[in-house]
Amino acid sequence: MDRAARITKTGGPEVIEWVDVDLPDPSPGEVRMRNTAVGLNYIDVYFRTGLYPAQLPTGLGSEAVGVVEAVGEGVDTLAVGDRVGTFGPTHGAYSTARNVPASSLMKVPDGVDDRIAAALFLKGCTAEFLVERCANVRPGQTVLVHAAAGGVGHLLVGWLKHIGATVIGTVGSPEKAAQATAAGADHVLLHKQVDVAKEVRALTGGKGADVVLDGVGKAMWDVSLASTARRGLIVSYGNASGAVDGVNLGILARHGSLFVSRPTLFDYYVTPEERQAGVDRVFEMLAKGAIVPEIGQTFPLEDAAEAHRALEAGETKGATVLIP
Repeated sequence: MDRAARITKTGGPEVIEWVDVDLPDPSPGEVRMRNTAVGLNYIDVYFRTGLYPAQLPTGLGSEAVGVVEAVGEGVDTLAVGDRVGTFGPTHGAYSTARNVPASSLMKVPDGVDDRIAAALFLKGCTAEFLVERCANVRPGQTVLVHAAAGGVGHLLVGWLKHIGATVIGTVGSPEKAAQATAAGADHVLLHKQVDVAKEVRALTGGKGADVVLDGVGKAMWDVSLASTARRGLIVSYGNASGAVDGVNLGILARHGSLFVSRPTLFDYYVTPEERQAGVDRVFEMLAKGAIVPEIGQTFPLEDAAEAHRALEAGETKGATVLIP
């Protein structure tokens, strides 16, 4: 008997329940994947709280690494014993095993540890699409990265440095400042202690950042506006402090004819070819040492509620992995 997380209502971490599951044989086009490591991501919180709607009851989690246990009819790209990973879009990764579409799985390269892969699939592909597909960052540009020591943030820092950008990071503590610096940030600002926009202007000769990558959301929106160069781009990709709402588009003109994007990963990873190209690029950057996924903490899989509490409280660093 396998185990899986379910939510029947939205709310705090306490709504996560665990149920026994008797998995059927995989349907045509599916495989059974037994999980060895499950990635925790802030998007899981959004679905749990209802910020992102989902039909209830539903499973949680989109990112996992494991091994193929059984193959359904018509699947010829995977075989029993293959090491595989997924970052969605289907939910239900918080489980010991599940049946998933073969098309949502990608093979884990030899030599990459399961936990490292679980910490990297979704966050790494997020970094890839933000930097290379959405913002199209070019060498020599200055990029402001909020939450630069976070699970995505520290990957963004390393990626940006590798392609030749100047990176300014914001963090909430001296410990996280050290982590962002270790990831490669040129300048790190403690956002609780300094006027971030003023410091960014000082560091850029008054110009501001060419690109702002903001996974924090509401709490940093005004800072992002004030920190961005004329005709610069703000990429608001997360809502850790709440969603940015009530935006008057005229404010973009007043801050220098700014561009703003609110992207999601799966609008950039639509086709199998786009997905595979992104994953290949992530593992290429890993092999080069440009990105170093940091697993800051692990939790037993069925302690997912406690992991959610720690994530929302800002008590985690790097990536969090749940272990079945």
